[in-house]
Amino acid sequence: MNCEVSPEADKKNSPEAPPFPNFMTYGYYRKTLVVNGVPLRGYTCVPAATQDLWKRLFSEGYKADVSIQTDNSVVINAHASILGMASPVMKCMLKHSRGRGRRRSISIQGVPHQAVQVFIRFLYSSCYEKEDMKKYGLHLLVLSHVFVVPQLKRVCEQKLEQNLLTVENVVDIFQLSLLCDAPRLTLFCHRLILKRFKNVCATEGWRVMKQSHPRLEKELLESVVEADSRKQERAKKLEERKMYMQLYEAMEALVHICKDGCRTIGPHDKVLKGDQAPCGFAACKGLELLIRHFAGCKMRVPGGCIHCKRMWQILELHSRLCAKPDVCRVPLCRNFKERLQLQNKKDNMKWEKLAEKILSSKSIGGGPFFSLANTV
Repeated sequence: MNCEVSPEADKKNSPEAPPFPNFMTYGYYRKTLVVNGVPLRGYTCVPAATQDLWKRLFSEGYKADVSIQTDNSVVINAHASILGMASPVMKCMLKHSRGRGRRRSISIQGVPHQAVQVFIRFLYSSCYEKEDMKKYGLHLLVLSHVFVVPQLKRVCEQKLEQNLLTVENVVDIFQLSLLCDAPRLTLFCHRLILKRFKNVCATEGWRVMKQSHPRLEKELLESVVEADSRKQERAKKLEERKMYMQLYEAMEALVHICKDGCRTIGPHDKVLKGDQAPCGFAACKGLELLIRHFAGCKMRVPGGCIHCKRMWQILELHSRLCAKPDVCRVPLCRNFKERLQLQNKKDNMKWEKLAEKILSSKSIGGGPFFSLANTV
């Protein structure tokens, strides 16, 4: 049976076109293609035979028309068309180079000739050996930056960040990342310097930097001081929030004791049993002891008993947080509310600020605003 499908329905039911594959390969590592979110098995889409052909073209120098002069008088043969297409800087250098006949010559000095050889081979095949990257990673980063080869530069940054960054070389890599305009690598180095500052200061790289770039050393020292200040500030805020959370829990426990009772202490109209289930409020035990002391303390001198003074503060703080003083079972809640009009403005602001911080700390933790105090 033949069925005709309308063009609209056919377009609606047809699968979306896959994205264009990424033709870059960063080494001899297994790398999968991803089509519509589904990884496909195999190597990069560049066949191994093609990679071998590019490597042979470089290693054998077949019809090479460029001589690259490196350190130790080592000459590397290459092809102008490939160098020019891979690097705009080399294209310009070749344009202004001189040579005999059709053969031209350029010079790459200041780095080991082995690093230059690895660099040129990458321009041919986009491949590198793991050991070469480990040995010449810093030189390859410089070469990729100077000759504007962004693919190799990204690879060098990634390998330095993940595997090659240590306490011993972090200062050198940090300075190099600044010169080579590698902000992500700079950030990684800066974090490691801050994290292991004492160890980094003892390295040879730091000593050399201190002599050659004192301004950079000063900036790093300032950033260390600033990071330490931020760390102390965060610790202080965490400690304050912990204290506010404890005060909030004490307020909830106070309402729980005065409203429902807990173990052997509670309102006069409640019959309590000593063998009831353990209380869910962690602050109840300490608060229970404080209430018993407050009820039986014989010291009448104002401020003479530190425990009674603390209980008065807890009761006043509760009154600042309580939303329903008319029906609240906590002793003196309504009295404290009425006394608010008689307190001076400065004391009122201090209590209001404390109450606000207690509620906001509980809000950050995801809990309700003084839920027990708002219930009858």
